[in-house]
Amino acid sequence: MNVLKPHLQSTVFTLLERNKSQRQIQRLTGIDRKTIRRYQAIFESEKSAAANSPTATTGSETAEPQTPPPSRPPATADSSAATTFNFARSASEPHREWIEQQVRLRRNAQAIYQDLADQFAFTASYESVKRFVRALRHIDPEQFDRLAFAPGEEAQVDYGEGALTRDPKTGRYRRPRLFVMTLRYSRRSFRRVVWKSSKQVWAQLHEEAFRYFGGAVSYVVLDNLREGVITPDLYEPEINRLYEAMLEHYGVVADPARVRDPNRKGTVENAIQHTQGTALAGRRFESLEAQNEFLMHWEANWAAKRIHGSTRRQVEAMFQEERPHLRALPTTGFRYFMEVVRTVWDDTTVNIDRSNYAARPAPIGSLVSVRIYDSTIEIRDRRTQALLRTHPRALQAGSLELPEDERPFNPSRQSAFLLASAGDIGPQTKALCQHMFDSEGRVGHRAMWGIVGLAKKYPARLVEQACDHALRHHVYRYKQVRAIVEQLFEQALERLDQAPQLELPLTQDHPLIRPAAEYGELFTLGAQHGAEPQPSTGETQA
Repeated sequence: MNVLKPHLQSTVFTLLERNKSQRQIQRLTGIDRKTIRRYQAIFESEKSAAANSPTATTGSETAEPQTPPPSRPPATADSSAATTFNFARSASEPHREWIEQQVRLRRNAQAIYQDLADQFAFTASYESVKRFVRALRHIDPEQFDRLAFAPGEEAQVDYGEGALTRDPKTGRYRRPRLFVMTLRYSRRSFRRVVWKSSKQVWAQLHEEAFRYFGGAVSYVVLDNLREGVITPDLYEPEINRLYEAMLEHYGVVADPARVRDPNRKGTVENAIQHTQGTALAGRRFESLEAQNEFLMHWEANWAAKRIHGSTRRQVEAMFQEERPHLRALPTTGFRYFMEVVRTVWDDTTVNIDRSNYAARPAPIGSLVSVRIYDSTIEIRDRRTQALLRTHPRALQAGSLELPEDERPFNPSRQSAFLLASAGDIGPQTKALCQHMFDSEGRVGHRAMWGIVGLAKKYPARLVEQACDHALRHHVYRYKQVRAIVEQLFEQALERLDQAPQLELPLTQDHPLIRPAAEYGELFTLGAQHGAEPQPSTGETQA
């Protein structure tokens, strides 16, 4: 049987009270005439029952007109006001049709009262009009399609605000971030508060939730926060790499909601409001651990045992049905990493923490994604995220992870530039750089850059002497050459300090120096010119 909502029932009863036909009611409301006919029978039965009630007058006395059910044009707040307000007794009732039109135009009660007084000679008070308008106003509830989900199919996640908690750093109370994951089928929730959020914290909270539930769902609906979504898009959202890798480890797919569309994840939104309004309202905690412990206790003893309003079933009972349908957790946890972007250098390596790792088959000059784990380094294609190379993480800075057979020995433009720059310093410097390239290939470019750069800080002749010394003693490392240059520079400074300071004689005769007589004549002319009186400007002084 089709049961109309209360505001539609009131509309039908109001139109029947005004003697509107079923066809007119159908045209105005869009309700089927069979349904209107059934409510017309209800309306007539109630009307006849009211007429036969002991309160109705008998004989020649005229019975009081029955108060029609209130109509509900668009308006605001409390819908119960329209059901309790006696419209028939209001002084505004004769102007009801006009007032309803003004309410639909969203005019306030003050404006309606002023027009009533000006146009209709209304003599009642403003308060009467305000009560009448308040009873007419109501908000039609927004319509939603309630979706049904299979057990273990979906979970929804979001952040809210936790209760006031003492900050261990400042000693003051402030609100931490409240993470909530809610299973869509059973409405069972996982709650945890944290001080700060990050990509790794966001992913770790998901892992904790999966372990709490004993399994993972097929997909997770989330908001477009930066921890999960880098670039929101309706069709191809860009998911955070770390978050995406964590979900892939558990076989879960991320499903970001539309921007500014919280209704897509209304289940977790309601769970956050329920947590804030029931569990945490008015409470304070001395630590995050105390609040998390309380949330676990409250979920197990109260939230999980409640009867859900939509399903009319206990949340815990539905969760027990859903638990077997959750995805089994992997045997090992997810390995967290830090991802950076690096350029492949001329020697086919990338630099991470001052150590170099082979990046082939990535081409020279291209950008690659590097995932840095605790003990390994993964080099991936930046576009497809395909794994290119894996290396053990170097324990010391300056390490090189490049097999000998992968070292390129063919000269490049960088090789020619470095050798030319070394030749500008001196032949021995060029010979040393050539030897480095011949023995190490393009890997030796770094040492060559260092040696060429020494000439910018120290005299070129000292760099040339150091390279000559290095070749004679078979020293082919940049750090050793630099130490030799620094030693030669210190020795040169010592010799300069020890050298006697000789007084240089002043030169009296030189082709560029004029005779002293000419300077005397110049000074005399200047003095005479300064002593001459200045010509009069024609102005008189008072």
